Amino acid sequence: MSTIRDISFRSVVRPLRVVFATAQGKKRLMQSIIVRVVLTDGSTGLGECPTSISLNRESTDVVCSMLHEMKQQFQGIPIQHYEPVIRRFRTEYSEYPMTISGIEVALFRAGLAYKKLTEHAYWGGKSRVVQSDITIPFVTDRSFLEHWIRYASQREFKVYKLKVSGNIEHDKKVLSEVHYMLRKAVEEFTLCLDGNEGYSKEAFCRFVDYIQENNIKIEFFEQPLARNDYQGLKEIKELSPFPIILDETVISSSDAQRVAEEGIAHGVNIKIAKSGIGESAAILAIAKKHKLKMMIGCMTESMIGLSAAVYLAAGTDVFDYIDLDSVFLLYHKNRFGNLSLRGPCFEIQP
Repeated sequence: MSTIRDISFRSVVRPLRVVFATAQGKKRLMQSIIVRVVLTDGSTGLGECPTSISLNRESTDVVCSMLHEMKQQFQGIPIQHYEPVIRRFRTEYSEYPMTISGIEVALFRAGLAYKKLTEHAYWGGKSRVVQSDITIPFVTDRSFLEHWIRYASQREFKVYKLKVSGNIEHDKKVLSEVHYMLRKAVEEFTLCLDGNEGYSKEAFCRFVDYIQENNIKIEFFEQPLARNDYQGLKEIKELSPFPIILDETVISSSDAQRVAEEGIAHGVNIKIAKSGIGESAAILAIAKKHKLKMMIGCMTESMIGLSAAVYLAAGTDVFDYIDLDSVFLLYHKNRFGNLSLRGPCFEIQP
């Protein structure tokens, strides 16, 4: 039985191709902490703790401080026994979900390496190709929008997720311009919206009226209202002509259970970067049981963290919507381990 010998971590900062702008703010850099777990038999695993506009409590300094505290409780324990500690951390350090997820992924991967099992096989190995959408940040600069859509269309992206702000007049303008540009640049495309909690119920209804009046087809609308506005979300779910998918509202399996039991939304966005391995699997099981639509998403991550979601998406092959585009916002290589990138697709090599 192999035990945990060492946990180390380092900071990574990389420029983004574009300013990542949402209803909650802007960022120009990817800033993450990479976690490395080493077992006594030499098996290793890497995880990533990203930083986020929506979870701004977890700065890189705070993440490092939390990891220093957490690592002491893992030293010397058998790798098979890490999961109860992670579950305890989810309760004790609930305000730091991405930090816990980063160390959990590293431990999970070290355990798989010890068992000589791949992530793809662990999740079921059902598909070897995952096709992602690409995000269009909330930017009102027309020249930027044209440049970004041209970049994405040349790489054969078919699904586009537009960030909107909750400012109705701004959102109308940007949506109209983006829709027009996509019609010119892409023969067939799918358009989705992400409100990042920026809307009120009234503003959402007014925006939906505008969308319908202008015959703009929307695949889904992600997190239009504040994460804890359960009554408002439930009400707009009944009014919406397209699915409402929740991101910020759902981090834990108990969050997903509430969404399912109370009929708060049509679906959930599962992010390993926030929910880790165990909770992501539990959220997935709840979504399947209650026939919720399933989306898989990411934070602003490098391939170290993003690959965990790619393997989950490919291995299970159950997701309705795939939003794993963080690497496309970076200056990236087209190969990472047994993953290769071709246009909007991740391909898993045998």
